[in-house]
Amino acid sequence: MSARATLERPARRPRPLPLSRALRSEEGLAETEQMMLDLAGDPRTDLAALMVREHLATGGKRLRARLALAALEVLGGERARGAGWAAACELLHNATLIHDDLQDGDTTRRGRPTTWQRFGAAQAVNAGDLLLMLPFLAVERIPAPAEHRLALCTAIARHATVTARGQTAEIALAGAADIGWEAYRTAVEGKTGALFQLPVEGAAILAGHTPDEARALAGGFRGLGVLFQLQDDVLDLYGEKGRGAPGSDLREGKVSALVVEHVALHPGDGPCIRALLALPRDRTPDDDVRRATERFRTAGALRAVLGRIRHEALAVVSAPALKRAPALRHLAWELARVALEPIAHLDASDGLTQVALREG
Repeated sequence: MSARATLERPARRPRPLPLSRALRSEEGLAETEQMMLDLAGDPRTDLAALMVREHLATGGKRLRARLALAALEVLGGERARGAGWAAACELLHNATLIHDDLQDGDTTRRGRPTTWQRFGAAQAVNAGDLLLMLPFLAVERIPAPAEHRLALCTAIARHATVTARGQTAEIALAGAADIGWEAYRTAVEGKTGALFQLPVEGAAILAGHTPDEARALAGGFRGLGVLFQLQDDVLDLYGEKGRGAPGSDLREGKVSALVVEHVALHPGDGPCIRALLALPRDRTPDDDVRRATERFRTAGALRAVLGRIRHEALAVVSAPALKRAPALRHLAWELARVALEPIAHLDASDGLTQVALREG
């Protein structure tokens, strides 16, 4: 069977991948959720609280909160002490989501109207700004020595600035002369990788490691950001992200991994792809999106990105920072499995996921 025929087979619903006990445990999540709501404020008297609470109610996997609690557990700490830190990480992540939805022009998130769509762009900025501040108040509630809380606040500020720079770099890619892999990776490591490092760094501090030790341990989780972003780029065209019609990235003019790979493989298509990305979102023809989607599939970009995903997944478990911390290494691999699951229907034919899981 040809590679094209294999990729075009009907999607099969993948079996859920089992997670480690620490990552799938619900212990501490209810307390984390309640703390986030309490910090948001009273929605009956506070519009900002209403916006934040409505956004949080859209759900999500709460991966950063789960990672914070699981990392604390595997490092020998008590999950019961981690709710404040889990809340801080999840609140910061959700601040970026509100701003991201506004910048991208996405009108739905997980099947519900985005904050800017419901309350307007200006108020969405305010809701996102509030969420940027709440993590520091969450840290105040953590039962830990003052020097630990200071280190946690410093970590939040440092990783938040990296995230903002990464988002800036990603948006700038659309007008950049170089849309190669190096520029893409730099943007993604900042935008997404920092918020996978942060939960682990804080958990290590709470477990008794020095700030320098904690930063070294968390460094092994940076590649997870690249892995999740690659998956997200693929899912936008060949899966379901809960943001309306497929092709949201193309409509918003985003330089995704598929765009990067296609232009590298077929430089002559560069002007056409750039012209498509330059169109206003509401004037991007559906037929053009469908043609680009099929071209990425048949001309090699999809397969190339799936290959990069496999490479990144395997790199997670061989990160030097995690070789001396097997429990964290296993936790990182479990998160890599979470990233692979939504796109398993695309690579089941060539065993990408299965091989990656076996080698991990």
